[in-house]
Amino acid sequence: MNKKLTERLAPGHSTCTGCGIPVIVRTVLNSIQEPVIIVNATGCLEVTTTVYPFTAWKIPYIHSAFENAGATASGIETAQKILLKKGKIKKPARIVAFGGDGGTYDIGLQSLSGALERGHDFLYVCYDNEGYMNTGGQRSSASPYGAETQTTPSSRENIGNKIERKDVMRIVAAHNVKYLAQANVAYPEDLAKKVKKAVKIDGPSFILVLQPCTNEWKFPSSRYVHYGKTATETNFWPLFEIEMESI
Repeated sequence: MNKKLTERLAPGHSTCTGCGIPVIVRTVLNSIQEPVIIVNATGCLEVTTTVYPFTAWKIPYIHSAFENAGATASGIETAQKILLKKGKIKKPARIVAFGGDGGTYDIGLQSLSGALERGHDFLYVCYDNEGYMNTGGQRSSASPYGAETQTTPSSRENIGNKIERKDVMRIVAAHNVKYLAQANVAYPEDLAKKVKKAVKIDGPSFILVLQPCTNEWKFPSSRYVHYGKTATETNFWPLFEIEMESI
């Protein structure tokens, strides 16, 4: 992590005590040397860092709706290409899109798919807390089998969520993306290495990061690293990367 960089996300945000999302964001941004433009789908990160009339962001930031972060990133990347061609800018900024699992696996999947298929040059980072935590903890397609959520409650007769979680890594890989990786907020050094590799790719790259939610997973706020590491140590959330040759 580059300590010479000015902090790009100020501490004045309102994420829950024990939330790992700020760690994910700071690790990602501190691993990138170049100027960065942020695209942020609606979700926990957006609502806690942009409480009107304040913002925790110290770099260019665009809030996109749940469904169109991929499209917004595509537009920025295309605009930068035009500005380069016209000589208006000398070097493009890195484009980083952040979205939760609701804005990635579900609502935003269509625009993300389009951006990946077209080959736009940007990094998409999904912080996966395995449910719609911003709106009370409803099931998303990232919720694992057996999970108890507001919309899949468990009981003596009911296991909870009866649907297997969506394999979004396989879906992204099917777009022939050159680099994608699975990471974990409990292993920030691993995440930093993967970000540095991802931003060197010409074209889209994708990183999926596990983010245990202290508020909806119902564990003490000091324990998110413990539960993150447990997920990887038990092989529920393996750390890996997929690199593909150009087709």
